[in-house]
Amino acid sequence: MYFVKSELTTMGTTCFLLCLSVAQVWCTATTNTPSTQISTTPIRTTPAPTIPTPPLNVKNVNVLSRTETAITLQWERVSNDPIYNYTLKYRNGTVISSITGQGNGSINYIVSQLSPGTKYNFTLFTVSGNLMSSGYNFSEVTTPRSVENVKVVNRTETAITLQWERVPNKPIYNYTLYYRNGTEISSITGQGAGTVNYTVSQLSPGSKYDFTLLTVFEGVESSGYDFSQVTTPRSVENVKVVNRTETAITLQWERVPNKPIYNYTLYYRNGTEISSITGQGAGTVNYTVSQLSPGSKYDFTLLTVFEGVESSGYDFSQVTTPRSVENVKVVNRTETAITLQWERVPNKPIYNYTLYYRNGTEISSITGQGAGTVNYTVSQLSPGSKYDFTLLTVFEGVESSGYDFSQVTTPRSVENVDVLSRTETAITLQWERVPNKPIYNYTLYYRNGTEIGSITRQEAGLVHYTVSQLSPGTKYDFTLFTVFESVQSSGHNFSQVTTINCANSKWIITNTTVEAEIHGAFSTATATNGTKVVDGTVDSGKVLFTGLYPGSSYNVSLFLLLNSRNFTQCGHTLTLVPPLVTGLQCGYASGGYSLSLSWAAPQGVWTQVEIHVSGQSHNVTGTQTHTIIDGLQPAHTYHLTVNSVSGNQRSGPVEKSCLTDPKGVIAGSVMAVLLLAFVAFLVVFILRRKPELLSPKLFVESKISSDNFKPVPAGKFEAHFNEMSCDQNRGFGEEYEDLSTVGSEQTCKAAVIPQNTAKNRFTNVLPYDWSRVKLSIINDDHTSDYINANYMPGYGNNARQYIAAQGPLPSTVNDFWRMIWEQRVQGVVMLTNCTEGGRVKCEQYWPLDYSPCTYGDVSVRIIFEQPESNWTLREFEVTDRAASEVRLVKHFHFTAWPDHGVPDGTSALIQFRGLVRNHIESCGSVGPTVVHCSAGVGRTGTLIALDVTLQQLEKERAVGLAAFVHKMRLNRPLMVQTESQYVFLHHCIMDSLKPKQKIPEQPLYENVDMIYVNAMALKEFQAENGQT
Repeated sequence: MYFVKSELTTMGTTCFLLCLSVAQVWCTATTNTPSTQISTTPIRTTPAPTIPTPPLNVKNVNVLSRTETAITLQWERVSNDPIYNYTLKYRNGTVISSITGQGNGSINYIVSQLSPGTKYNFTLFTVSGNLMSSGYNFSEVTTPRSVENVKVVNRTETAITLQWERVPNKPIYNYTLYYRNGTEISSITGQGAGTVNYTVSQLSPGSKYDFTLLTVFEGVESSGYDFSQVTTPRSVENVKVVNRTETAITLQWERVPNKPIYNYTLYYRNGTEISSITGQGAGTVNYTVSQLSPGSKYDFTLLTVFEGVESSGYDFSQVTTPRSVENVKVVNRTETAITLQWERVPNKPIYNYTLYYRNGTEISSITGQGAGTVNYTVSQLSPGSKYDFTLLTVFEGVESSGYDFSQVTTPRSVENVDVLSRTETAITLQWERVPNKPIYNYTLYYRNGTEIGSITRQEAGLVHYTVSQLSPGTKYDFTLFTVFESVQSSGHNFSQVTTINCANSKWIITNTTVEAEIHGAFSTATATNGTKVVDGTVDSGKVLFTGLYPGSSYNVSLFLLLNSRNFTQCGHTLTLVPPLVTGLQCGYASGGYSLSLSWAAPQGVWTQVEIHVSGQSHNVTGTQTHTIIDGLQPAHTYHLTVNSVSGNQRSGPVEKSCLTDPKGVIAGSVMAVLLLAFVAFLVVFILRRKPELLSPKLFVESKISSDNFKPVPAGKFEAHFNEMSCDQNRGFGEEYEDLSTVGSEQTCKAAVIPQNTAKNRFTNVLPYDWSRVKLSIINDDHTSDYINANYMPGYGNNARQYIAAQGPLPSTVNDFWRMIWEQRVQGVVMLTNCTEGGRVKCEQYWPLDYSPCTYGDVSVRIIFEQPESNWTLREFEVTDRAASEVRLVKHFHFTAWPDHGVPDGTSALIQFRGLVRNHIESCGSVGPTVVHCSAGVGRTGTLIALDVTLQQLEKERAVGLAAFVHKMRLNRPLMVQTESQYVFLHHCIMDSLKPKQKIPEQPLYENVDMIYVNAMALKEFQAENGQT
């Protein structure tokens, strides 16, 4: 076999005629195209002459591997003949290498020292001896270099823009990008010079991707550049504040959902990073931003962070809690408004303020514009009420913790102040409490703003307060403030004046004039006698009355016009000097042993004529104008001094010398002896017949016996009452008239002794001698035992259960307390007010306040006082300073009974009597109970009669009112002074007989002494602590 090569080119196809043997001719058509391997097609030819045949070309060349600088080629030996060698050429025909084809099978050959990413055109020749095959042409490329770096020039939640430098080489490389599981993202044509930008899209937010970037040349990929990148994570959707303080804010947000655990970075203000927050776990993230400034606004950006990549960020603003104000003060207040003032909380922004009160109601939102202080007026409030406020500083809708405080509105002032009583040194005021739920106190000022006292009053109703230690006859300007929580009302202004002691003034009295210089305030004066009123002349504290009737008694009253009202400053009864006795005539009488004296009726008023003769006084009472003076001697000249008497005044003396009848000297002597013998015989005879006359009678019997008045059974009392009430109480009037003269013939000698007349309030109310209360005699002064008071009977056989007394005068207060002490009195019942209708009815005989006062040898201190609507209960601690003995005296003061009249209804007096009766029974028979009004007869007699007859009704089921009034009038004149009082007593019995209207009162009677428990506890406490 031999090889003959013949080359024929037809239409781009080259035919090589290979004659393998003599008998065969093959034509191989080889088509040379850039991208295809050489193909041969044997063609049988016409046999030719036998020539040496070149070896065949390899059929195919494969690339086993390639690198950037080498290509490993593999081909099958030609005809599997090991004798062939191979020659490989490329480019310009340069022989790369001569390859010995030893062995069987395929041949591997590495072409090295190549350039990366370069295309090479190879020709592989089969060599046999000197013969070479036509050559097998093929092209291969080396692996291109990979890019050196890929950076991200932009990323979003769903895309990443990559950038890399092109691999340098003349050819234009393409690039293929893979990620995750080798999925090809895209084939990228790297046109142009410089960098390549490529955006990978349709990614998941906040996810990590593993990329491989291959450089591609002629379908050959580089080893690849591996890198990882992440998409931008999503930002949180919302951030809320779960807590805030003045220096910290606690934020909360929902974690961004994804498998990886994101972290978070929080920035504020100028981009300062507060903290990097690791968001471990599921659910919400809480984070507290601290070290902030109070009341400041912060602009935050919260970034979600994944693999160092931050989200676009959630921007939000929040503020810290502003500081509360430090103090709120009141700059003005009224009854319905409070003006508050506070310093603004310092900071650059302007804060607002919200004020709440009571149950959280918002009063107002207050814009705090400007610097300095904020003033705000809270209006439409209730007077004298306490409000709990909370003032909040508000910044950007965020409120501070709040400043809590309480304030009160100004309470209302009292509307009116009444005067209950006035004395020379004290004024007792009364006013209605200002209505409201809280208990207000009161502060009273006078003159130059001096505070008299702070008055705490817990109970409801009226407030009584006595201003003491004042000067007599002085006008005082008062201001009474209502006080609530130390806040005073605007004040109620009023003026009052203390009374004057007229009795202590020096009165110059004649038979027609009265004058005096009075120390104290007054503007007018009157002198009243019956219905006749004489106006006095007032000038610079002096008062003068002229044209008065001699011997008459005038009630002198001084008045002060104050605030369009006349105030009685004092009342004093004065008796003028009676007229001189004129027309004295002497005459003989009784044979010279008596003297007849007559005179003309004086032009004026007199109560008696005093005749002084031989050291003896003879008094002629009434309006008689003649008398017989006995006990004289015949034929003697006697010098008589005669003067008229009216009250405690005496006229000037009128002297007269009179001669007795001289004829009776002898006859008188005989007759005197005979008369004396006869009288002695007569006395012995009478005493033998009626020895009972040896026992002294206590009182003169009345012409009308009490037996004439029979008790009325309870069952018939209503019919009796109705019968007596007919014809405008005609029956009561007749019965009362029958009592008018009872006891009036009894003597009152002690009362008319000149030293005692000033101790009587009225000249017609004098105690009977037989039943009067006698005080102990002081310093042998027998008149010192006198006081205008009588023992009064009680129910049954108790003849001295009560003492009926007149209300004390200024000059008899000491005697009044001496009587209470000596009679061992434990209860005093007072039925008058000290002042009624502008007139003094009774001197206040107890201390004005809780400080002790001394009355003679007795010291008195108030330890308890409880005002009620119709009465006031008191308890006195009475001490005899000499004996150092202490006793308790209870004082029952009924305040709703007009003089000479009756109370508005019966219930209050019946209830009051129950208090008194309960006390009397609790004390047993220690001492009598003193009952007094002004004169000590009208209201006093009514109460005593009511107490006794109600006992009689309870025990006997019968009532003898007339009989008991008869009995009282035998002890003291005018008891039950008016017919209206007598009828009122019957009304009280009638109402007491009604079906148990007294039931509500019973507990009050049963527990009367319990009202003093607090007072006794206080007394014991003070004693233990040495207090007085």
